[in-house]
Amino acid sequence: MSRQPVPLPAEHIPPGTPEWRTADVRRWLDAVPARWAHPLFAFLALAVSVAWEVAAAPVPACTSAEPCGSDWTGLAVAVVLVLSLYWVWRQPRLAIGGLAVTVVALAAEDGVSAFARPSALAYLLAAGFAVAGLVHRLAVAGRQRALALEAAGSAVQRLPDAARTFRRGRLSFVLAAVFLAVAGFGVWQALGVADAYEQRAAEAAHLSGEVTAVDEDEGVLTVTAEGRTRRIETAFPEDFPVGTRVDLVVDGDGAVLVAEPYDAFGWELLVLGGSVAGLAFLANGVTGHLAARRLRREPLAVLHVLVREGEEDGRTYVFAADDTEGRRSVLCFHSLYASEDDEEEEFDGNDAASGDDADLRKIADILRGGGPTPPLREAVLYGAPYAGAEVAFVAREDEDDPEVAVECSVTAVKPTLPEWRGRGPQRRERTSPRRSADEIAARMAPTAGPRVWRAHGFSRAIGLGLLLVQGGGVWAALDDGPSWSWLWLVPALPWLLTSVATALTWRITADRDGLWVTGAWRVRRVPWDVITSVRHHEDGIRVGRAKDSSVDLSPTGWAWLERRTGREPGAERVADEVRALLHRPDLRPDAEAGPGQQGMPVGPPLVALTVLWGAAVLLLL
Repeated sequence: MSRQPVPLPAEHIPPGTPEWRTADVRRWLDAVPARWAHPLFAFLALAVSVAWEVAAAPVPACTSAEPCGSDWTGLAVAVVLVLSLYWVWRQPRLAIGGLAVTVVALAAEDGVSAFARPSALAYLLAAGFAVAGLVHRLAVAGRQRALALEAAGSAVQRLPDAARTFRRGRLSFVLAAVFLAVAGFGVWQALGVADAYEQRAAEAAHLSGEVTAVDEDEGVLTVTAEGRTRRIETAFPEDFPVGTRVDLVVDGDGAVLVAEPYDAFGWELLVLGGSVAGLAFLANGVTGHLAARRLRREPLAVLHVLVREGEEDGRTYVFAADDTEGRRSVLCFHSLYASEDDEEEEFDGNDAASGDDADLRKIADILRGGGPTPPLREAVLYGAPYAGAEVAFVAREDEDDPEVAVECSVTAVKPTLPEWRGRGPQRRERTSPRRSADEIAARMAPTAGPRVWRAHGFSRAIGLGLLLVQGGGVWAALDDGPSWSWLWLVPALPWLLTSVATALTWRITADRDGLWVTGAWRVRRVPWDVITSVRHHEDGIRVGRAKDSSVDLSPTGWAWLERRTGREPGAERVADEVRALLHRPDLRPDAEAGPGQQGMPVGPPLVALTVLWGAAVLLLL
């Protein structure tokens, strides 16, 4: 028997408030961005093209006439570029402006002919693709807003008093000030390094010498000037081949190249990081503050809906008013309680922060991830929902609480993920966010032979990526011979070996008597009568046992990325189906699994392969 939603007292439903019903919800969901406009694709295209351009673009050599120093203009463009990569996800309008700035800066530096380079042309095309996706997303958001207003009709109301005193943006502004202060400190230090060199150069001797030897591995030049040989450090030894004449600034026993007067790279890196973080928080704060002001300024469309709080992420999920079983969420956002006495509420990013006791309890519940499944609740949604919007809603907390609570969004509205998986109604019906064991079992037929689930393509891709990281890490650690850097292999290698072996070849086999679970190092037998639960947990599959500790497989994919590329997480589907077998013995196989079906752990062979790789690296270096 399904549980009825927690009702909202009639006096808290404004007269004339229409129900947002499934038919209107489907029209709203049909107006989602096309798959190609997903920000992940734009982000990857931009990231790859930027990496290519950085590696391939010609770098002017440092000379005495044009010495290398702090390039503040280039650093500012780099800040805008990194921010644009972030804004592709969070701030489409700012991302469009940021990408335009970077393209103009590239053209201004080398002229239009710069785009004759394949790498620069690739970045131009990637930026164009990203801008097209951003414009498409903004247009879709406008369409969703129009559909929500059409569903709401003429019903408009002002926000409840509690919501009108709700503020956001303060924490973002504080964090922005902190990070921008850090960036300012980096600028001050970098300028100090430059000033110290200028003072030193004014009092030092200026000599000219010839490069007689170059150690590119150490980045050291051997320069002979006025009969004396000096070793000079350089960041670009390839720019000074043997026989090159170089100018030196000599102060006692110390000497530097006039072409490379000082090194403020560390401080410039601090400026880059502080500026990116500070401006990102500043933009988020300003956007949230302005959106909250727009909510308070004028009457808003209202819709009668159902809401439920997510168990794992603490988001508020909105459902159609007639979806009383909560089969298909429409949109989601993070929210916090508002009250008339509460003048400051704050949230930024993907976590919550509030001084209110109720909010602290809410955050604690999210972090614990436990407790019963939150109930569906009747609610009145204030504000036309669309991707990127800010809204508020009124609902009761539970059936035992006679009071209603006002909650305000503290992140932008986001359509729930199934819209990226396909547009057909049949497709949407299959993407229920939380399916019961009976619902899964209804789609499964009994089988005589064992059921086998194994690592899918996404999981193997993660494993191959980690394998490349492992191989590169071993190479980097052994590159310079025995050193303290080898110590990081002690904790890192076992974790990497386990993760790679699991991601590449994990397997679960269900037979008549239980499960065979193949991990990185062994195959474990788990009888049906000792299994207490099966669930997808932190990109892994966890099989709970009555007496012993749980049997874990991790990683079995990357659920976050799988969802954002329009796929149902493979490990989540496996956990659902195994759980259905646990609760429905009639679906279990009739036969026992043979040795070939139980799987084989590849951890031990991978250890041998890693040892051989390390030996090969030592022999080659």
